[in-house]
Amino acid sequence: MKRVELIEILDQLLTPWKFKDYAPNGLQVEGRSEVSHIVTAVTAGQAAIDAAIELGADTLLVHHGYFWKGENQVITGMKRNRIKALLDNNINLVGYHLPLDAHPTLGNNARLAQALGLELAGPMELGNELSIPVWGKFEPPVSESELCDRIAKALGRTPLCISGHDRKIATLGICTGGAPDYIDLAASLNLDGYLSGEVAERTYYSAKEQGVSYFAAGHHATERGGVQALGQYLADNHGLKVTFIDCDNPV
Repeated sequence: MKRVELIEILDQLLTPWKFKDYAPNGLQVEGRSEVSHIVTAVTAGQAAIDAAIELGADTLLVHHGYFWKGENQVITGMKRNRIKALLDNNINLVGYHLPLDAHPTLGNNARLAQALGLELAGPMELGNELSIPVWGKFEPPVSESELCDRIAKALGRTPLCISGHDRKIATLGICTGGAPDYIDLAASLNLDGYLSGEVAERTYYSAKEQGVSYFAAGHHATERGGVQALGQYLADNHGLKVTFIDCDNPV
């Protein structure tokens, strides 16, 4: 497959032009024009690049790529080493951020909800069809401890739980990654719980004072699902060889 064809397929699937994102979506570093072996990873860190080189891949497809809004524009140090490794080995770097969070079937939120047995019901940002945070229902409702067990089984790590009440969780908001402050939106919607990847000091007070149980399940861990599903889609529908690399990250 030609690289330009791959980007066209991904763009049509993920519709990045609809999102106001913090980094460019699509091709970020140009490598080989022919694509046959894609390595997928959550983040384009050096370990993921080294794995792609070792496997002889021509493309690295990630959720967290480069050139974030507000970052230093100079190419020195860590950034220089990463980009040099990609260029020296003629590897394409392709990244999709918010579009991959929000995709209704392949996205991070959708995949995590499916893994937890949560039936998604709609956006948390009411009236916004591109809302990144979403919410869903458990039928029947689950206890906090049972939800923690489901998260641990799905993600391979025990979540931090800040209990906001003593009732079961019937409704849960989700926004994978680093989005703890949507707990306040969850409270305004009268949701029983809210799940994200990271936690802030202020999250504790929001949970306790607004009666919303908060589950912090890890930024990296909550965002493995989307890029894995996207890679599997490319393998199943376009015959590409795809290898997922899970670079260890406890955050």
